[in-house]
Amino acid sequence: MWMKLLLAFIPVSLLLEYVLHAPPLWVFFTSVIAIIPLADLLRQATEQVAARAGQTIGGLLNVTFGNLAELIIAIFVLLAGNITVVKAQITGSIIGNALLGLGLAILIGSFGRNTQKFSRTNAGQLNSMLFLVVIALLIPALFDYTERLPDFLAGSDTVRANLDEYLSLGVAVVLIAVYALNLVYTLVTHKDAFAMEEEEGGHGHGDLWPVWRAAATMIGATALIALESEMLSGALEATSTTLGLSPFFLGIIVLAVVGNFAEYIAGSYFARKGQIGLAINIAVGATIQVALFTAPVLVIISYVIGKPMNLVFSSPLELVAIVAVALIVTTVTKDGEATWFEGVLLIAVYLLLGLSFYFVTPRAQSEGASLPVPAGTTQAYAHTPGIPAAA
Repeated sequence: MWMKLLLAFIPVSLLLEYVLHAPPLWVFFTSVIAIIPLADLLRQATEQVAARAGQTIGGLLNVTFGNLAELIIAIFVLLAGNITVVKAQITGSIIGNALLGLGLAILIGSFGRNTQKFSRTNAGQLNSMLFLVVIALLIPALFDYTERLPDFLAGSDTVRANLDEYLSLGVAVVLIAVYALNLVYTLVTHKDAFAMEEEEGGHGHGDLWPVWRAAATMIGATALIALESEMLSGALEATSTTLGLSPFFLGIIVLAVVGNFAEYIAGSYFARKGQIGLAINIAVGATIQVALFTAPVLVIISYVIGKPMNLVFSSPLELVAIVAVALIVTTVTKDGEATWFEGVLLIAVYLLLGLSFYFVTPRAQSEGASLPVPAGTTQAYAHTPGIPAAA
């Protein structure tokens, strides 16, 4: 019911932007709130179509539309030239789904239950995919580090940047191929291995919507998300200045949570119903989808629109966070059981990372990690709360 109430923020945000020409801060927050119920509507419509299309086609539809709200937000932020914010949103989605989303699901599902049991086989495959994510995102960063110093000293930083982009494009193609093959593995060639998990954690769709309603909802929600995302991206810089927050923090926390909020709700809902296996599939599966599908697609789209983006993250802390996700999720799920305290641990790690991102001072560069700066060297930093700007 409260999701329906949040739909009221759609006309409110449009009124503030196009009629009242309100301050960007109000436009930003009303657009953020408006996207949450729209993302949930898009998820519902996708599930309705997937229920009619069968398991294989349904899986493909869920891949295509599952993170569409997040993808649309990222595209408009990318069009505005905020590449660092897009990368931060990718990192935020990875850690948010696996730590906050899964932690909430385990914690809420544990009320009245000592332990919750799920398939160790399915969890093991998800954990293997998580470590692939770690490797795939570490390689571009390590490559940039090994190439940056000699190229910087030689004065050929542009060449190095091009190499980063070429490597990232190649990594993106490999990741998309791996994700497609993973779909073939789970939905076609080895679907029987996951049939029991689906049966135990499966859920009914109730009365199916008419096809025209599901299609109209998907189209309408997508169009409105695009409109709200355009307003959100336009107000991003002014909002960060008004609040004294870096765009990096808004991307890694606010935009990431908004783009994945529907998955947090869905995971907690099914965990509360005793379907913790399905909740884990939603949380960890969404994390994998962001890294192996959404992020590579954004890299390819960035080339199409003429704003090339690589997969070299600007802050080493982002890579540490991604590694931490793989380690703690594997530790929590390897025994096939979950307790409320493990949910608390996941949420605690997310809060610790959130605090560190709040105080981080990302260097004012559009691409790549930077080398340590010698003492006395001038370098611009983004404004961070509590840290005065350099004179």
